[in-house]
Amino acid sequence: MRVILLGPPGAGKGTQAKGIADAYNIPHISTGDLFRENLKNETPLGMKAKSYMDAGKLVPDELVIDLVEDRIVRDDCKGGYLLDGFPRTVAQAEALDKINEKLGQSIDFAVNIAVPSDILVDRITGRRSCPKCGATYHIKFNPPKAENLCDLDGADLVQRDDDKAETVATRIDVYEKESAPLVDFYGQEGKRIDIDGTQTPAEVAEAIKKALGGDR
Repeated sequence: MRVILLGPPGAGKGTQAKGIADAYNIPHISTGDLFRENLKNETPLGMKAKSYMDAGKLVPDELVIDLVEDRIVRDDCKGGYLLDGFPRTVAQAEALDKINEKLGQSIDFAVNIAVPSDILVDRITGRRSCPKCGATYHIKFNPPKAENLCDLDGADLVQRDDDKAETVATRIDVYEKESAPLVDFYGQEGKRIDIDGTQTPAEVAEAIKKALGGDR
């Protein structure tokens, strides 16, 4: 099964990605992990990406597409994969279709986790993390036992810069302009599954499971 995960920042894609990948025994491929892997291993593609990043430039579409193609042709993807963070634009989606056409395969489902903007802002700005152990919390939905202190090591919790109120609106606006058209793209292809992301994570996971046809 080949699945794409769609949804705005704060929709809970990271939480659901692991569940889908585990349920169907397919690799979870995120663009962030792809970049880190290629940079760490100093691959030709990684070094090319680094040259753009070091110059403070965005990595161009062509290179991101090459990174994804390099990953999905590996043996562990023969039974399918879950893409998280790619494609971000219709142009990338069209490029992915061409890659799959070349490989004699296609995307099966595009899971769209939909959440209203006001709820997204509440979710994102309330997130906190431990700088020592990486544990994550939410001041409303998953608060630490002691205010602003990690349950595991007592360290002061921090808020990521891109989770601050002044940047959240911008992140959502960027998604709406660049990535939301993907929802229409995969709807027209007949592959989109809309999931109500305002439910609890467990309810969202169950809804996705039913939409994808249950456990393999």
